[in-house]
This record gives sequence, C-alpha cells and structure tokens, in this order.
Amino acid sequence: MQIIIAGLSGLLMGLSTAPFSLFYLAWIALIPLWFLIFYQENKVKFTIKSFIFNEKTLIAFIWGLAYHGFAIFWITGIHPMTWMGVPWLASLLIAIFCWLFISIWGAILVVTWSILIRFLDLGKPGKLWLKSPWFKSVSRIIWGVAIWCFLEWFWSQGALWWTSLSYTQSPHNLAILQLSKFSGYSTITASIIVVNALIAEGLILYHNNHKNIRQSIIFLITSLSLFIGLHLLGSFLYNTPFINSDKTAIKVGIIQGNIPNTIKLYPEGWRRAIEGYTKGYEKLANQGVDLVITPETALPFDWNYIVNNSSFYPAIIKKKVPVLLGAFGFKNGSYTNSLFSIDKYGQILSRFDKIKLVPLGEYIPFENILGKIIDRLSPLDSHLIAGKTDQIFKTSFGQAIVGICYESAFSEHFRRQAKAGGEFIVTASNNAHYSQIMPAQHHAQDVIRAIETDRWIARVTNTGYSGIVNPHGQNLWISDINTYEVHQDIIYTRDTQTLYVKFGDWLTFLLLGLGGILWGIKML
Repeated sequence: MQIIIAGLSGLLMGLSTAPFSLFYLAWIALIPLWFLIFYQENKVKFTIKSFIFNEKTLIAFIWGLAYHGFAIFWITGIHPMTWMGVPWLASLLIAIFCWLFISIWGAILVVTWSILIRFLDLGKPGKLWLKSPWFKSVSRIIWGVAIWCFLEWFWSQGALWWTSLSYTQSPHNLAILQLSKFSGYSTITASIIVVNALIAEGLILYHNNHKNIRQSIIFLITSLSLFIGLHLLGSFLYNTPFINSDKTAIKVGIIQGNIPNTIKLYPEGWRRAIEGYTKGYEKLANQGVDLVITPETALPFDWNYIVNNSSFYPAIIKKKVPVLLGAFGFKNGSYTNSLFSIDKYGQILSRFDKIKLVPLGEYIPFENILGKIIDRLSPLDSHLIAGKTDQIFKTSFGQAIVGICYESAFSEHFRRQAKAGGEFIVTASNNAHYSQIMPAQHHAQDVIRAIETDRWIARVTNTGYSGIVNPHGQNLWISDINTYEVHQDIIYTRDTQTLYVKFGDWLTFLLLGLGGILWGIKML
C-alpha cells in the first residue's frame, strides 16, 4: 500500500508540470513521500546493506520514477524514427530505453536524498534538550531542503537535467517564480519542499505521540503562513514595475519555419527551409524590424553553403537587416549546432556554439560502449561537438544571452552570460522531435530563465511554441503549434543584475552550512 501511495503522489507532482500545470499539487505532493520515509525509525539492526536496501529506499525510488517518468514521457515522441532509416521495432526500443534511462536517473536523485537524510538522522543526541521531537523535526526539515537543493544543483552540472521541482510552478504561478531572482530556481525548489515538509513533520509528530498536538498545529500553521508569505512577497515583486526606454527597444522579427523533422534533413526539407526563411526574412525586413531571429538549425547547412547556394544570403545583402541564424558550424573536423549573428552587410559578427548537447540525440555518452548498442539519433555523418563555456555572443544591438534548445534547462548557462554583460535572451530551438507536451515544458523553462536574470526573452522555435516573455515572466505573445508563423514584436535590453546573477545559487550552500551546524550540534 505504501508503494502505491508513493507512486500516486509522484504522479501528482508530475501533473503539476506543463502543459497540465496543476501547479498547486506540488505544494502537497511531497507530503506522502516525506511521511512514509520518516514517520518511524528502523527497528532492524543497522548494517550498510539493510540501511540502503530497504522499503524506504524503494518508496523514494517509486516516487522519483513516477514523477520523472510522467514528466518526461514526451521523450517517447522520438518514435517512430523510420524516416531516419531506423527499423520500427528498433525505434520503439530506443525510445523506451531513453525514457527509462532518464526516468531512473531522476529517481536516483530522490533515492540519494532519502539515504543521505536518513543517515544524518541516525544516532541519538547526547544532550537532553536535543532529544526533543521539535528539534529532530526542524533539523530534518533543514537537512531535507538543503540536500534536495544540492542534489538538483549537482545533477544540473551533468548532461541529463530537466525536471527540477521548480519548473512545476512555471509558467502560471508567476508570483512564486519571482523569488528565483534571489537564488535562482533553487529558491522555488526550497520553498516547495519546506512547505511540504512542515506539514509532513506536523503529521509525524501527532502520529507518533498524540500529546504533540500543540507542536503539530504549530508546524501546520507555520507551513500555511510560509506558503502565504512567500506568495505575497512574490506578488509584490511581480507588481513592481520595470522601466523600458525607447532607446533600449529592439523591434525583433521571429520566423517559425514549421519544417517537420521527417523532411528537415532531406532535399524537400532543404527547399522548404530556404524558401520559407527567405520569404519570412524579406517580409519582416519590409515591415521595418531591427533584427530577424530564426530557430535552431533553421537552415541545416554550414555557413559557406548558405552563402554560395541559397537565396537567403542574397536577401540579407539586399534588405540589410541583421539576422540571428540557426545553422551548422564546422570546427576541428566536426559540426557544431550554432547560432550566427550576421550584420546588415552579411558578415559574421559573432557565433555561439551549443554547449549542452542532447545525450543520446546529438552525442552518445560513453560512445565506445553505448555506441555499439544504439545508433546515434542524429542523422549527421560527423559528431556534433560542444561549444566552449566562456562564449560571448554579440549582435548589432548589444550582447545577447543565447540558449539553444536543451540549454533552457540549465540555469547557470544563462546566469554566466547575464553576469558577463548579456542584455537580452534569445532561445533558438527545434522541438519537432516530440509531442506537444515537450514544447509547453520548454516554454516553462524559458519563463524561469527570464525571471532569474531579469531579462526580456525572444523564443524562436521550428514548430512552436515561439514567444515573447518579459522579465516578470509574462507571455506577451505565443505562437500556435505546428504552424508557419512570421511575427514582429518589441523587446528591450537591460543591464540589471539580480542577486542570483551576482552571487549564483548561494541559498543552497547557505542551507548546507546551516544543516552541517545542526548535525554537529546533534553529535555533541
């Protein structure tokens, strides 16, 4: 029964993500997990094996598998890949493998959290006042919040990252998302966990001893007060106006090419891409935009081919409107997934090579091993290689912050560029691989990035959703899905720096320090 409850509560957390966006469920979906793991102490003699491999670990795994598995089920949309020459059955197996691998990787985070916090909870404090249920609960809450935030930070340093608890609140709970200006997405994650944990600990206190009713009520009231207080603070920040100046305005033009993946890298797709993006560029240029932006690999060729063999380059020379163009770069004998900043004379002003490549899509981790099992999902003949982390992207209207597709999930990627002087955000993506769930979640990720950095963002995708988002996370325009669209709008450059941009994820490490102090006091 406990396993079923854990699985159902993990699914509740999954339902809080876009496009279902039942974000309020996230504020209660951790309660069953917390309660089931901590409501009773282990009565079995302690061994490393019994401590790690037990029902509590299984509960954590099932909760994590349910949450992450549900949230990223859209990954199975890569099937069928018959258009790439992959047999139907092999395509299905690859899709299932990718989904299970990523889901289990997410579940491991929850399992690790469970093991670490239970380890810190071991032992009995020497001093009498430290033995109180109140101290035990408060310590566990701080450890739980600190460890989860740290594990999310640690997971985000790797190649597989998408499902932070914070993105359950995006794009609709804009009040709470404003808190990400303080310490990034971990501020949101910490808020969700502490509200859940206070309720769970209140229930645990009452369950273990009905005489703890007063303390239990205090925990419940504290949770409710904190929930309301955090939203009031966020609402205040949300309603604080930001100043736009005509001097900092950029009239941008967005082209959503709508080239299906089934034809994108074949002659018919090439023809449609060149025709569609050239036509869109000329239309926007005639409307007087300052800057045209295209999606990731809008023209799936290298720059020299575009200059010599397409109608797009002559259009730039004729219309003289700068463009940010998604195409392939070439470097050290391999391709890069790049965004080129082209000035009005058709010269490359800057180039940004994608840093966070998609595992199993644009490259295979441990390819010497896995490459023998799984054919690369990328149809390119050469490997895609990652760009350097210190890239600066200049445009005709100032320095931009660039995210190419999957990079939207990596907060630090945007923070670094904002701190280095980036004045507005451009994300260029091709979401045609997956179901409509993925583009909605991708948009939700970008909303958080805009708020964290206090920047305007122009989202440009191949098939949707493209959009314009302001620094408060408001969607000023969003495209339809699977349609060809040409849109013009205004964004503004900004040079402000939030606490998060200045100091990074300081909250996580502050909580770790506080948790360490409490553990030290307990062990006295």
